[in-house]
Amino acid sequence: MSTTRTHPNVLVFFTDQQRWDTTGAHGNPLGLTPAFDRLARRGVLVENSFTNQPVCAPSRASLQTGMYPTTTGVHRNGIPMPPTTPTLARHFAAAGYDTGYIGKWHLAGDDYAGAVPEEDRAGYRYWLAANLLEFTSDAYETTLYDNDGAPHTFDGYRADALGEAAIRYIEQDRDSPYFLFLSFLEPHHQNSRDDYPAPHEYADRYAGDEGWVPADLEALDGNWPEHLAGYYGMVRRLDEVLERIVATLEKRGELDNTLILFTSDHGCHFKTRNDEYKRSCHDASLRVPTVLAGPSLDTGVPLPQLVGHVDLPPTLLDAAGLPVPAAMQGHSLLPLVRGESTGRPEDVLIQISESEVGRALRTSRWKYGVTAPDADARHAARAERYVDTYLYDLDADPRELTNLVGDPALADVRAALRQRLADRIADSGEPRPEIVPEPVRG
Repeated sequence: MSTTRTHPNVLVFFTDQQRWDTTGAHGNPLGLTPAFDRLARRGVLVENSFTNQPVCAPSRASLQTGMYPTTTGVHRNGIPMPPTTPTLARHFAAAGYDTGYIGKWHLAGDDYAGAVPEEDRAGYRYWLAANLLEFTSDAYETTLYDNDGAPHTFDGYRADALGEAAIRYIEQDRDSPYFLFLSFLEPHHQNSRDDYPAPHEYADRYAGDEGWVPADLEALDGNWPEHLAGYYGMVRRLDEVLERIVATLEKRGELDNTLILFTSDHGCHFKTRNDEYKRSCHDASLRVPTVLAGPSLDTGVPLPQLVGHVDLPPTLLDAAGLPVPAAMQGHSLLPLVRGESTGRPEDVLIQISESEVGRALRTSRWKYGVTAPDADARHAARAERYVDTYLYDLDADPRELTNLVGDPALADVRAALRQRLADRIADSGEPRPEIVPEPVRG
């Protein structure tokens, strides 16, 4: 299949560890995201968007493939995505698109920190990235590696460096449309010192009385008092980069013919739920800001339905006028955008690894999670038997502070959710597990 310039360009603006409530569109009062908010008013704000696995590599594999982590084989960090995996880059390239990747990759396994072998690049033709950008860069020291594996060092703040690299890619003259995946490290912490380094001019902007604390963090112990201000400064700079990229597209007359997806790989709970920042079934780990804009998506009407990351790749292909492969496990959102009834699930399946071998179901009202207490949380991709571990009534308890998993008055609710979760696990391609009603406080 070939394309012409009538097919839209496609740009994915992908952040790392960004909570949904950092955006004005989701009620953050600090004015951190005016560019995101404008995009949301113009396009489709996905109001309830969730990662299907709250850790970097599995989430990224899902977003490259439209498949669940256990289907891709990348069920935890450190596992390379199989070289022949059908990916967005391969689908777009087969349709005649130029394909490019800039930034953090995290899908070549832990043997590679910087340069990524060609066979591990998922089919992207233009390459300027680092496998583990958190280990090849710092806030003001950025090194990326090109198609030949040669390093390129950039001055200035890291998010700015990636944004400028993306603008250079966008400004290239070409006869075919492009698919560009731009992957930031911000607002992820700097691993080497467990810090959230904002740009210098924002280092103290959102501290003290100038800040705002989400309700779930304010109610729980964690390290957010130390890091939230820096985290917000990182989010602010990301939005400025987004604004520059949108302005570049507009200047070139390409904005109306460019599909834009903004999303993040997972959220951040600031060590309130376990001893790090994600890998839990709570919305702070799972819920991310997501906007779609461009041809067939500039409705200005928010989408209230629950959406998982596996739904975003088929949406991009569908919106670009390309076929959606049957192997993709998600569902295009375009029918929902058009107001059509669909048979898609009304809940989101979550897979959890490394902190625990777990599965969770996010419905409009309930968060139901199960774990396999005896399973090896690092090496086991799944379990044959799970036990009830979490139950939150999100209507009454949106901060997820009261675990109702042992409440006898909710036995029927748990039974229904238990059945539904087992169904969703089986539908994802895993063997149908046994889930037993043994409350385990968590």
